[in-house]
Amino acid sequence: MNNPAVSHMPGTPNLLLGAYTVADVGYTAQEFFVSGTATSYGPDRDGASADYATRIVVMTPTDPARFNGTVLVEWLNVSGGIDAPAVWFMAHREIVRAGYGYVAVSAQRVGIEGGVSLAGMDMSLKTQDAARYGTLDHPGDAYAYDIYSQVGQLIRDRPGEVLGSLRPEDVVAVGESQSALFLTTYVNAVDPLVKVYDGFLVVSRFGEAAPLDGASMFDESATGEPEAVPFVEELRVPVMTVITETDLVDGVRVGYHRARQPDADRLRTWEVAGTAHADNYTIKVGFIDSGSAQLADLVAAYEPTTALMGQELSHCINFAPQHHYVLQAALAQLNCWTRTGERPPTATRIDMTDAQLVRDANGIATGGVRTPWVDVPIARTSGAGSTEPLMAMLFGSGEVFDADTLGRLYPGGAAEYLDRFTQSLDAAIDAGFLLAADRQEILDLAAATFPV
Repeated sequence: MNNPAVSHMPGTPNLLLGAYTVADVGYTAQEFFVSGTATSYGPDRDGASADYATRIVVMTPTDPARFNGTVLVEWLNVSGGIDAPAVWFMAHREIVRAGYGYVAVSAQRVGIEGGVSLAGMDMSLKTQDAARYGTLDHPGDAYAYDIYSQVGQLIRDRPGEVLGSLRPEDVVAVGESQSALFLTTYVNAVDPLVKVYDGFLVVSRFGEAAPLDGASMFDESATGEPEAVPFVEELRVPVMTVITETDLVDGVRVGYHRARQPDADRLRTWEVAGTAHADNYTIKVGFIDSGSAQLADLVAAYEPTTALMGQELSHCINFAPQHHYVLQAALAQLNCWTRTGERPPTATRIDMTDAQLVRDANGIATGGVRTPWVDVPIARTSGAGSTEPLMAMLFGSGEVFDADTLGRLYPGGAAEYLDRFTQSLDAAIDAGFLLAADRQEILDLAAATFPV
């Protein structure tokens, strides 16, 4: 593994974090260009080499005393044609609250140079700001794995060059959706060789895994159904994966149900009932959720909507808050696991029959990680969405129960609902699937969103 060169880039990094500033949440952001020579990984693990120059964005607590000792390294998601910090976006409240260091890595070519993406847009760094990023050079995704390894090793061996006075005790890899498919391949084929990361948070992976040869995952010329790929049995370090209903079933891609495997000493899988690959938090709530946003603003952002990125759907997208909160708990559990060896709780799998989800009388999936939004529901939320446009499949669906259903479920009205919701919430916290730190906010949201 080569030692890359590092240069600091003054100014504001191009990274879409939200409507708040990093300073608003008590963090400092710095951008660095990282360059060197990367090696590709082929079937014989005897790949070619190529020069590269990429960027990383490093975010650390403004008060160094708040640093908890763990640095999260996110493989930025490029499915939308832009470097997207998906895990930061969904779990930043816990990242900030617990004092993690966070490093965003432009690991793939599309994020820097542009190219084929799910959204069909080019929002690459060079397109958005050629003056700042024109010297970057990505040789292709066959080299992405080694680039990602070199960044992790840099953080571990030369932290002073990017983290200032902070010295990490653990360096943890994180990635969501397409990035999760690359991390799956990394865990299976690369990690046993390089041994860089202390743990992996693999969020919303489908059944397949990314290719080692750098071929695009959206190449329409590819023939045959992609193969489902489980994690290898002999995992070196803890791997935590969080799966939504959308990820589980066939549709968007090969469903994760085809790659299911039992939990093991170094593997935990949480399949979360009632969740979609993306939801209201992804496109609305997360942008304003700085930790000091007003409750009324959060409630308004969670309001059920049929609008999705300029298009009007025939149904609401998934609007349950649970995906965001469960992911924060998963992050906390993984950090405890890597630091102390204490394993996270196991969860039952979502029930399936003939590759389809089993649903209860209210249309809610049975089994899986249970939260008050599915066990004490006021709406049916699901990972199943419209088949057109493709983006709508990722956002699932939701429907608030009508007055008759609410009356049948909660004859005592809002008071009964909140009492039962609180009991379910406390059970989920005790089980480890939600965090006590989120309890009051969740209760406030529940009280404010019960239909009048």
